[in-house]
Amino acid sequence: MSVPKVKRQVGKYELGHSIGEGRFAKVRLARNLETEEQVAIKIISKEKVLKHKLVEQIKREIATMKLIKHPNVIRLHEIDHGRMGEAEARRYFHQLINAIDFCHSRGVYHRDLKLDNLLLDASGNLKLSDFGFSTLSQKVRDDGLLHTACGTPNYVAPEVLNDRGYDGAPADLWSCGVILFVLLAGYLPFDDHNIRNLYKKIAMANFTFPSWFSFGAKTLLMRILNPNPKTRITISEILEDEWFRKGDEPSVLDGNYETNLNEVHSAFKISQDHHETGNEEQPAALNAFELIGLSKGLNLESLFTIEQALKRETRFTSTCSANEIVRKIEDAAKPLGYDIHKKNYKMMLRNVKAGRKGNLNVSTEVFQVAPSLHMVEVRKDKGDTLEFQKFYKTLSASLKDVIWMSEED
Repeated sequence: MSVPKVKRQVGKYELGHSIGEGRFAKVRLARNLETEEQVAIKIISKEKVLKHKLVEQIKREIATMKLIKHPNVIRLHEIDHGRMGEAEARRYFHQLINAIDFCHSRGVYHRDLKLDNLLLDASGNLKLSDFGFSTLSQKVRDDGLLHTACGTPNYVAPEVLNDRGYDGAPADLWSCGVILFVLLAGYLPFDDHNIRNLYKKIAMANFTFPSWFSFGAKTLLMRILNPNPKTRITISEILEDEWFRKGDEPSVLDGNYETNLNEVHSAFKISQDHHETGNEEQPAALNAFELIGLSKGLNLESLFTIEQALKRETRFTSTCSANEIVRKIEDAAKPLGYDIHKKNYKMMLRNVKAGRKGNLNVSTEVFQVAPSLHMVEVRKDKGDTLEFQKFYKTLSASLKDVIWMSEED
């Protein structure tokens, strides 16, 4: 006789089958044994989170989710593909705008709004998910703007791409406009295989409407997909729009706004004897936009190979830790006659002997591309370019156990 399989229980939840898996977490279907309600439980590897220093990111996402108690904000089911009729698309757009309006009222900007992050519950209600790129209004700089370019290229607002700072609220609204277009059309308003051409289309709001769009939908979308954030329609104006107001549905809010991270701090409490503290400086992180911008011709291949044309600067990638990379560069440069000044993950190397154009000064900085992948930029600040090329050739030979190579290399 076969023995019945015993299901694992976590607190009051009985775990079911796996419904998703990522690099650091798994998502499993579960049942609340007290209410019989089905939920999704995200199981995170504490060891991997500590190893890759993702504790603050986890805390931020949980804090954001605890801060926002709204019927249209939570992770549950996936949304259907294909275009919708206007009535159905408007219903989901109502819920999306209500959710974003509430987020903004709490000082939260999502910054990665896209169709993939809009899910449906068993009743067909929209749920906003994935606050991994979200930020709070307190994070703006002295100019009152956000400066981290993030999000998904096809959905991102033009002002996010120009690297001069942006307001989180109109940037989120632009993404909502893209979502509404996709719901009604079944395809993206801005799309191109060439990322540079895509950015040009976004910057100029270069798109066309399908023939089946109503006049009211076109009018609203033209006001949302306005490349000028200062004259772009606001949420309060959307709420008064004639097309939007058809079939308006009020949202019922949960009045519990308590934000308590004691459980999170407890779960990820790190011993001073075994792990680095969160107060220690970390390498600057590179997101997809900055990574693309560093690559000539928008071809990322040059970032991951050593053989590239050396002029005033060059880059290499490494799977070593940031601290190890800095130590190895220091060990390699000292025997070559360089004075070294360090600040966190930036270094200034100065050759004590003058060359053809004075002393060669070289700066290096370590950037984090992914938790286990770093990019190192080596730049000539002063001196002869040929001497810099010779220096880098010698340096890279000393760093052969640090520089990452593919299997083909």
